[in-house]
Amino acid sequence: MATAAENALSDLGEHIAASLSREIAGWTISNGELTLRAASGDVVRVLRFLRDDQLCKFSTLVDICGVDWPGRANRFDVVYHLLSMHQNQRIRLKVETDETTPVPSVVEVFPAANWYEREAFDLYGILFANHPDLRRILTDYGFSGHPLRKDFPLTGFVEVRYDDDLKRVVNEPVKLVQEFRNFDFMSPWEGAKYVLPGDEKAKEGMA
Repeated sequence: MATAAENALSDLGEHIAASLSREIAGWTISNGELTLRAASGDVVRVLRFLRDDQLCKFSTLVDICGVDWPGRANRFDVVYHLLSMHQNQRIRLKVETDETTPVPSVVEVFPAANWYEREAFDLYGILFANHPDLRRILTDYGFSGHPLRKDFPLTGFVEVRYDDDLKRVVNEPVKLVQEFRNFDFMSPWEGAKYVLPGDEKAKEGMA
């Protein structure tokens, strides 16, 4: 049986979907949270409605983050997290995009989006159209790639160190002193000649 909080979220979802029938592609409630889906081109209108509508009043932009789905044509989800202190509710809006199609910047609706969008650009390579200053915010000058993409190598491409001769920090290509190894974590004693209690992998290898 639905709780009062779930009923309130359901009513809110129906209200938003009815008011933005062309923009909202769908909505769900999971784990006590309401999630909306919209086309990326409609994100400014949707967020402005969520901020200004009297039944919503989501006046605080808590965060913008990215999610990488490399196997999908639109590989990125851009996720907006909003808070309504008036309604004491949270809401999540998701839009999809690819590596080359910009999502409209929402800085005009929520000025706090400025640095959030820069972070999503820096870490995922997500582009935002009409952003006032879209440049990296967390990685260093000259950094190559976007480190939160799932195809970004664990070692990265460059390493940073202090050069005592040059008396400054330098960037160099990563040099691995040993081959990168994959571990299956089934046995803590790889190659041991004896079998520990509960070490099924070693028992199979010695059978």
